[in-house]
Formats: sequence, structure tokens, C-alpha cells
Amino acid sequence: MLIVDNTFTSPILYNPLDGGASIVVHSATKYIAGHNDVIAGLSATKERELLENIWNWRRKLGSILQPFEAYLVLRGLKTLEIRFKRESASAKAIAEFLKEHPKVVEVHYPGLPDDPYFPIASKLFKKKFFGGVVSFKVKGGFEEAKKVVLSTEIIKPSPSFGGTESLITQPVVSAAKFIPEEYRLKAGITDNLLRLSVGLEDLEDLIEDLNRALGKI
Repeated sequence: MLIVDNTFTSPILYNPLDGGASIVVHSATKYIAGHNDVIAGLSATKERELLENIWNWRRKLGSILQPFEAYLVLRGLKTLEIRFKRESASAKAIAEFLKEHPKVVEVHYPGLPDDPYFPIASKLFKKKFFGGVVSFKVKGGFEEAKKVVLSTEIIKPSPSFGGTESLITQPVVSAAKFIPEEYRLKAGITDNLLRLSVGLEDLEDLIEDLNRALGKI
């Protein structure tokens, strides 16, 4: 059985069930709801037996959204594509800016033609854009990366992503904090790695904010 977490690409770019997955899961907190104001998750399948099994477990565990949270997720769906397209365009421009910045040593974004994942992303994604999350490594180590996070003004420090506000996080002290160092390093999660979720703010303001923060290291 193949289960795919499709949170980062959203249904706008890719539908794992069409690619042979048995189940697709989303953190609806992120792009689907899209406003950083709800905690929700979902799973979907085309297989009737699996659907009934998931539904039965939902009944036993009580994992159902309250009506207001469900309303917020549905509200977010109405603007998903337009938000995702705008955030993707800004993310690509920011990735290109970071790639040329003297204080940045690596940029990871599947929309860059020289990124190792660009060919497969171009093949799989239904649209010609690549999402709103960029990761990059700054010159130096933990303290330099931390300084960048604490120096941005428009971009806020937070481990979430996919909302209307731009957020930045240092994975070694957030999402990857409890992963043993050996496995973190194999995955490329170093002390100087930062993850940026690009929101709907003005692109020039975001680039200026990053440039100012990077200038402090």
C-alpha cells in the first residue's frame, strides 16, 4: 500500500491517487485552509474498502472537525489556486534572488532549472509552477542561521507553512529537532539550513527583508 502526503504540492499541482497511491493525506492546516487559523487534516482514497476502514476508525477515535473549523477549510479551498499560484511565483523569484546572494551557499527549490528535482517536478505537476516553499543554507553555522531568522521583520519565525503570511524556520530546532543527527545530516538538514514559506506579501518587500537579514551575518 502506498500512502502519499501531498501537503506541499496541494491538489493544484499533483493528485497522488491518479498516480497509483492508495491513500493521500494532507495537513489541511497548510495550503488548503491557507490562512494560518485552523488545525485540520484529511485523508482520501478511491478504494471503497479502505474508505470504510478509515471511516470506522474515525468514528472510534472521534477525529472529526468542529463545524466552524470545517467552514474555515472550505473557505480556504475557494482561493486555493489563486493563492498557490501567486505564492509559487514569488517563491521562484526569491529562490533566484537567494541563489545569487553572497551569504547563501545552497538553494533548494524544484522550480529552478538546475535543481535536481526540476525534471521530475516538471513531469508530475499539472501546472507550470512549483509551490511556495524554498529552503536555503547560509554561510556559517547554527548561530548565523538563527540570526537570519531573528532579523527578518515582515517574514515571521514559525514552523508552519502554506498560509498568507511568509514564515521562516530553522529546521534543526523545529521540525527536525528530535531526529538523530546522523539521519538529519543524511537528509541534508544541517545547522545552517532555513526553510521559507512564501506568503502573499509584496515580492519586493520580501526580498528586501531577506537581504537585510542576510546582511547581518
